[in-house]
Amino acid sequence: MKSERDFPALVAPGPPLSEERVARAARQLSLPGFDQAAQRRLAAARVLVIGAGGLGSASVPYLVGAGVGTIGIVDDDLVELSNLHRQVTHTTANIGLAKTASLAQAATALDPNVKIIEHNLRLDSSNALEIFANYDLVIDGSDNFPTRYLSNDAAQLSGIPLIWGSILQHHGQVSVAWHEHGPGYRDLFPVPPAPGTVPDCAAGGVLPGLCGTVGSLLATEALKLIAGIGTPLVGKVLIYDALAASTRTLEYSRDPQAPEISELIDYVLFCSGTLPEAEGIDAESLAELLAGTDAPVLLDVRNDDEHAQQHITGSLHLPLPELEAAIESGTELEQIPAQVTVYCARGPRSQRAASLLASRGIKTNYLEGGLPALAAVEPQLLAKPATTEGNRS
Repeated sequence: MKSERDFPALVAPGPPLSEERVARAARQLSLPGFDQAAQRRLAAARVLVIGAGGLGSASVPYLVGAGVGTIGIVDDDLVELSNLHRQVTHTTANIGLAKTASLAQAATALDPNVKIIEHNLRLDSSNALEIFANYDLVIDGSDNFPTRYLSNDAAQLSGIPLIWGSILQHHGQVSVAWHEHGPGYRDLFPVPPAPGTVPDCAAGGVLPGLCGTVGSLLATEALKLIAGIGTPLVGKVLIYDALAASTRTLEYSRDPQAPEISELIDYVLFCSGTLPEAEGIDAESLAELLAGTDAPVLLDVRNDDEHAQQHITGSLHLPLPELEAAIESGTELEQIPAQVTVYCARGPRSQRAASLLASRGIKTNYLEGGLPALAAVEPQLLAKPATTEGNRS
């Protein structure tokens, strides 16, 4: 376990503070071990908060008040009446409004100078890495297991720390996954619980003040990492029991048997316990097969605009949403041969498609790393944008 001095400040100091910024931060600038350099680190920091519900709506105001300069908020939900007993940053007037907009409104009211970026969408394998690339750290306050595993893996692949929290009924947990310095969420929870074994807040309920307690702990861990103060919860999970007014800290370490995280997967299927095995093929191996006499049939599952812009010469094309609809309705996939290699932009969509096709008895694998991986190895295999090859029949 690292000692306090082994954890560097995550963000470099920004420009000198204005008189107004100094006045706002006066009570934390007087803290022992906290100075204007630390405050300038906060001002330069970019923090992404996943979830604008109980934990997000509690942590964002503290990030804003402390002086974090840029805060991104990810959520695709709307404010509902049943949220307000615990998500107290939202208001009755904002019922029906996007939670990202409602929380951004509250943040701006607290400090008009903070930069709030609204990501009014559902975080998934197709957008997580692109979004994470714009931030220094991530706070995961989501309420479901697919997003928790996705956040862990995306943060690890992005090389940034993840602060995660969870709440249910009157218990809460908080930890920091910073793979450069310690274990992650998967080391503590290698596999998700069986579907239906853990109730959500709608079924199990949640004590209102628990959101504030755990949300403020999430914000505090973020401030510690950014400013380089204190000892973050790396390799430790803090467990809080609100009814007993007690806490305990559980230490954990890396799992030497844990599989390497090399790409994002379909986390909904992973957490449903029904993810079929999908075999990957690397770009070098695929290029070698394509140069042979028995080249595999390729299937592009990206969207129409992506396929039109660039694709592998001679590949079939069926966007993933259309494939999913066909599988769900039981439609015959006459255009898909008995054996096919699937590709997409990065890998997650093709992995899901390969799993779906395998469930229909089609022998399949997917291109690891997606189209860019093959383009880096054999760029001549890509069709020019103007070509008409590969259109669906």
